[in-house]
Amino acid sequence: MPKVRPPLDPKISLWHFLAYYLRFLREKEGLSLSQWGSIIGAARSTVCNQEAGRQRLHEDQAKIIDARFNTGQLIELLLWFARMAHNPNWFRQFTQYEQGATAIKVYHGDVIPLLLQTDDYTWACLRESDSKDLESRQAIRTQRKRAAVERENPAFLWVVVGEAALAQQVGGPEVMRAQLQHLHAMSELPNVSLRVLPFSAGAHPGVDGYFQVISLKDRDIAFAGAQKGGRLIEDPSEVRELAFIFDRIGAKAASESDSRALIKRWLEEYS
Repeated sequence: MPKVRPPLDPKISLWHFLAYYLRFLREKEGLSLSQWGSIIGAARSTVCNQEAGRQRLHEDQAKIIDARFNTGQLIELLLWFARMAHNPNWFRQFTQYEQGATAIKVYHGDVIPLLLQTDDYTWACLRESDSKDLESRQAIRTQRKRAAVERENPAFLWVVVGEAALAQQVGGPEVMRAQLQHLHAMSELPNVSLRVLPFSAGAHPGVDGYFQVISLKDRDIAFAGAQKGGRLIEDPSEVRELAFIFDRIGAKAASESDSRALIKRWLEEYS
């Protein structure tokens, strides 16, 4: 007899509650994973992953469930609230999205984005944090970077970084020299478009903070950074808004070739 996974704890987050309730509803109707999948237009494995919290329900699937089982807008509303609420387990879901992305747009004003950092630069940033386990945090960030950048068929990276990130001496001259050399090398890869937002650009829409827009095979999601964490964004309208902001920031950034020249100019400062 196959081993049955226990349902998720619905008290952890709204995502867990939604997954818990979906499984409850399926079992209440006496449906197998495959039968449920045929209703919502998904594979058996997708249903299993949704009930285990490894994959998210889509809006069109929520509408199908509400219509099929006469639940009003209950499932659709639960999905909406889950997307809007803070999810304590958001980071695990975010890294899974990042690793499966087809394209990633990143804006950061005053720090080199993690996916383009050297290990020494990452360590220099971590040393200034209040983390109690620096080695563990370093290992997590290094693994996340390699999983997204060094995998087979890596995502296309669209990166806009502020000139302040080139000027800020993170870790000292030697660390910065190696970091800018690495940044310049990354900018020449066929799957990387790197542009620098120069000091001369003045005010721009990115002053509110850094963010990422991640393109998956079937949709886009986003992440907005903040002190003590950040927020995973899955609402399509809010994701589109961040993508638009990224384009507006990019309109003020230097071209790819001019950006490489800026990197070289700052590299001379550390030589």
